[in-house]
Amino acid sequence: MTSRQPTISTSGVRARGFTLIEVMITVAIVAILAGVALPAYREYVRRGQLPEAFAALSDFRVKMEQYYQDNRNYGVDACAGGAAGPSWAAFAAGKRFTFGCVVLDGGQGYRVTATGASGSATEGQVYTIDHNNIQQTTKFKGAGVSKACWLSRGNEC
Repeated sequence: MTSRQPTISTSGVRARGFTLIEVMITVAIVAILAGVALPAYREYVRRGQLPEAFAALSDFRVKMEQYYQDNRNYGVDACAGGAAGPSWAAFAAGKRFTFGCVVLDGGQGYRVTATGASGSATEGQVYTIDHNNIQQTTKFKGAGVSKACWLSRGNEC
């Protein structure tokens, strides 16, 4: 007589988890989405920081025009932030831009400049406005341009 040994059946037990190919496909999909989303997000943040410059340039222009109405010239003191200049002449420290002003044509003109601060999303961008209310972009996303408007999205006004 032969003795029978009990057999263990594994047919009812199924391994759980993911296969290597499933994990690799998931990682590839996430990488593709990140490759599209991160540049779009950076551009969105950069455009969101531009109104700081535009508002400050416009505000300073209005104050310069008021100064001209009172003094019949812009004079060197209009751009000075010191004791000789008007109290509003010193730019408030911007978070993402640095500002500057220069008087032109013997006190009959000026140019105010906003330059993107280093380390911000607006780094490498330069916007200006002058006494004729000419808005210009001289650098956009680090490249030199000469546009008669304030660029924010593309390279066309």
